[in-house]
Amino acid sequence: MDIKEQALKKHYEWQGKIEIISRAPIETREDLSLAYTPGVAQPCLEIADNPELSYKLTRRSNLVAVITDGTAVLGLGDIGGLAGMPVMEGKCCLFKEFGGVDAFPLCVKSKEPDEIVRTIELIADSFGGINLEDISAPRCFEIEAKLKERLDIPVFHDDQHGTAIVVGAAMINAVKLAGKKLGDITVVINGAGSAGIAIGKFLLKLGIGNLIMVDIGGIINRDGHYENPAHAEMAKITNKNNVNGLLADAMRGADVFVGVSKPNLVTPEMVKSMAEKPVLFPMANPNPEITYELAKESGAYIVGTGRSDYPNQINNVLVFPGVFKGALAVRAKAITEEMKLAAAHAIAALVTDDKLSTDYIIPSALDKSVADAVAKAVADEWTNSRR
Repeated sequence: MDIKEQALKKHYEWQGKIEIISRAPIETREDLSLAYTPGVAQPCLEIADNPELSYKLTRRSNLVAVITDGTAVLGLGDIGGLAGMPVMEGKCCLFKEFGGVDAFPLCVKSKEPDEIVRTIELIADSFGGINLEDISAPRCFEIEAKLKERLDIPVFHDDQHGTAIVVGAAMINAVKLAGKKLGDITVVINGAGSAGIAIGKFLLKLGIGNLIMVDIGGIINRDGHYENPAHAEMAKITNKNNVNGLLADAMRGADVFVGVSKPNLVTPEMVKSMAEKPVLFPMANPNPEITYELAKESGAYIVGTGRSDYPNQINNVLVFPGVFKGALAVRAKAITEEMKLAAAHAIAALVTDDKLSTDYIIPSALDKSVADAVAKAVADEWTNSRR
């Protein structure tokens, strides 16, 4: 059986990848009275008097909602929230396995941003954080922005910010290994959806010298007219030399390529046209913009993909468990840009100079120590920023 058949068989066996486990033993009458009625009335009254005690008297302090509307599930597109449930359950497994964070999947049966925002707003008191997942652009930007305004708990769209942070971490080490400086490089991002735009904005904050974004219509530039507000915004802050054309034109002389688009869009000629020691992160899944083998054959110095069967897997699991673990630990009200930058630098720092190589620029996705390092960096940044 191939991996798809094996996974389907396992999902039939599991009948769900998560379950509720009681933390309160109930063996005696006294146990029952303490965990439920009549004893449970007292913590209820305490929370009624002081809502902040919900973090100490319930599981809220370690509970994240993983929420989708099912409009952009993996590479499957708009398949609906119910069909996206296996992904949400899988995400909850990763939260627990890698960060020790409890997470619960919620699928909202609506495509209306205001309706989704209001739904999440109404249930937010049950959770310590909100992880948005697989929501299509540009709606995801609006939903996240409104939730950040209205909620006093962390809101994090992993498809945007988790991807951006892990790409940033890989970028830090790749550029260092290539003997270049972030401020001197030109990065091309192919794909201007939620992930591509978030990566672009993050890399600019990280300090890269020049960013060129390419979408289905070609290079985003100041001469274009864009109905998508996010594209219009990116046209103003990217492409220093106002380059026009298609992907091949953007890649000529570029130092780094980042792909969050479709398979087989990058040719050997494009790789050969890049600057010395070109770095490629073709991350379309399961089939990248150029295969690892072809990229290497074409002269790529470093290649990182989203796949686990090649070196340098660029995977969000290195990010979100630790980000939420750290944010929850200090009861952060938000996940700031500085916290995201701290997370990226923490991940990059785990690959020490003596281990850094073209096949090892980022920790393994299975390295469970990463979450603790990220959590500490995120928590310290929040705490220090409040002093």
